[in-house]
Amino acid sequence: MTNWRAVAVGFALLVVIGTAGVSVPVVGQLGAGLVAGFAAGYVAGGGPGRGAWHGLVAGSIAGLVVALGVAFLGDAVASGGPLSALVGGFGALVVVSALTLLFAADSAVAGAVGGWLKRRST
Repeated sequence: MTNWRAVAVGFALLVVIGTAGVSVPVVGQLGAGLVAGFAAGYVAGGGPGRGAWHGLVAGSIAGLVVALGVAFLGDAVASGGPLSALVGGFGALVVVSALTLLFAADSAVAGAVGGWLKRRST
C-alpha cells in the first residue's frame, strides 16, 4: 500500500530543490531526484522495494505536474504560432509524460537506498 505522506514529502522536495536546481541544468535536476527519492523511501521505510516504489511515485507525479504545466502554458502562450506545435498540445504531453518515468528512475534508486537504510536502522 502506498504511503501518500512519503510521496508528498518526496514530491515537495523535488519541486523545491528542482526549482532551485534549474540554474545548474543536469546536476540540479539529478540531485533533486536523488534527494527527493531518498526522502520518500526513508519516510516510507519497509525495505528497498517499498522505498523504490515511493521514490518512483514521487518522481513520476512531480514530472507529470511539470509536463502538464509545460503543455498548458506552451499552448496558451504560443497558440497559433510555430511554437504551439512544438511545445503545446497533446503530442508534447505524451512525449514528456513518457520521459517522466525515465527521469523518475533516479528517484526510485535513491528511494530504494532510503528504504534500505530505514529498515537497517530499526
